[in-house]
Amino acid sequence: MNVESLIRDWDGETVITHYDKPTGAWMFIAIHSTRRGPACGGTRMKCYPDFSSALQDALKLSAGMTFKFAAADFEFGGGKAVIALPPNFDVEARADLLRRYGALVRQLDGLYYTGPDVGTSSADMDIIAETGSPYVFARTPQAGGAGDSGPITALGVFHAIKTTCATLDGSDSLVGRTVLVQGAGSVGKTLIRHLLNAGADVSFNDVDSVAIDYCRTELNLPFVPSDQVFSTPCDIFSPCALGGILNEKTIPLLRCRAIVGAANNQLATLADAELLSERSILYAPDFINNLGGAMGITGIEALHWSERQAEQRVIDAITHTLREVFELAKKENISTDAAARRIVQVRML
Repeated sequence: MNVESLIRDWDGETVITHYDKPTGAWMFIAIHSTRRGPACGGTRMKCYPDFSSALQDALKLSAGMTFKFAAADFEFGGGKAVIALPPNFDVEARADLLRRYGALVRQLDGLYYTGPDVGTSSADMDIIAETGSPYVFARTPQAGGAGDSGPITALGVFHAIKTTCATLDGSDSLVGRTVLVQGAGSVGKTLIRHLLNAGADVSFNDVDSVAIDYCRTELNLPFVPSDQVFSTPCDIFSPCALGGILNEKTIPLLRCRAIVGAANNQLATLADAELLSERSILYAPDFINNLGGAMGITGIEALHWSERQAEQRVIDAITHTLREVFELAKKENISTDAAARRIVQVRML
């Protein structure tokens, strides 16, 4: 898809595009909605196949942030940034690139607030804040920030799993339930610990050798090869890596009762939610499950919540919203994704 079509067909507000001449990187800041407040979303930094793929990622992810904040009834709008690195990127140039990106964020004068995402960390936010403050969240505690958003995101996904289990058969107990976690990174690893502590039988998949070694040796978890992830029987499949994995090819392979994960944009298309419904697989919409990091860190830093307050507000928002989604989907005989989007639309009014 060409750039003109991507922007013309997008339903957001503004796209800021900047070419970083010293490195050859492209920066995209997609402002999807400021209806509920200033746009807020993470900064993703990685190599992409081409210019259009990077822009498309920013546009789609920014919409997800709008849905996430609206679902939580939280007074921020949706945005997302992508820094598309060239294939030959020099890691020695990383810090200066982040500082130039921070200056771009600051020029927007509060239209957009950012934090970490795939490819960036709290330490990176410290660097970005040198030129982008005060519009940078999730800096390290040493720099005055709330730190890594992974733990509170994982906590939210854990409670989304419990809520989904209660919908499946009336009990939110995880004792003896089988859960397959795809992606044992910052969020997935913490989620696995919550699941094990709750008595679940956990297996995992990852492509990173360090994560695989940790889960196998330290946690003694069974590893599921990538070509068997979708066909492995389990109660809950929890995608916690990248998006677009639920599609017309993978959905027929699934042997789970429900899908509850942290990855953004798990559905390749909106029609895939219907395919899951047809197979009687209960899908917890990702933009509800994973709102913990965005809501919790923003609440701590912008609204001065305590860590305890942030955790409880995240748990309440996810639990109550998912219950509402599941009830509406059953009542109207629609997919859970359609139900969630209907709720979001009401809260956007």
